[in-house]
Amino acid sequence: MVIRSVNLETVCGITSKIPDNPFNEVAFAGKSNVGKSSMINALLNRKSLARTSAQPGKTQTINFYNVNDAMYLVDLPGYGYAKTSSSEKEKWGKMIENYLHTSKKLQAVFLLIDIRHDPSANDKMMYDWMVYQGFTPIIIATKLDKIKRSQIQKNVKAIREGLKVKPGTVIIPFSSETKQGRDELWEVIDSFVLPQEETEEEDK
Repeated sequence: MVIRSVNLETVCGITSKIPDNPFNEVAFAGKSNVGKSSMINALLNRKSLARTSAQPGKTQTINFYNVNDAMYLVDLPGYGYAKTSSSEKEKWGKMIENYLHTSKKLQAVFLLIDIRHDPSANDKMMYDWMVYQGFTPIIIATKLDKIKRSQIQKNVKAIREGLKVKPGTVIIPFSSETKQGRDELWEVIDSFVLPQEETEEEDK
């Protein structure tokens, strides 16, 4: 997709009503500090659209980015940050659950996992929970530039096995620094958000 325009259209807090958007949505979830904001910036070719922070747990709202007046990228709050109180964690969980159930336009959920490490207990919980909610999350293995090329296959396999992903699950290694994996990720997003005719036209 050629990015012509992007704007942060809606920010939903805990008590906000989920917007009834006119275009298809894809949502991104991941634990705090997995590089979600950096990935969104790299995906949208913007330097600081999504605020990146050295302090984890920064995204505490659901952010809706309108892309080209054609689709939405939805940034969900980061989970699993140790310093967050359990009542806060519960609120975020409810907020995400509410969104997953309320949005009429949500087409796919992407789960970000740090490629350098085996999935954490929180990652496994999030993956299982999303499957339980009826989704088949697509995995984005972030921070690809931090490992050697020779480690990629082994680490992707560790994610696949650690999460016990459903057969056929797509795992995309991605680097916000080098933009490696960006085209592949857009291809997957396009397959969900563009009308079928458009994707077929592009394939011709």
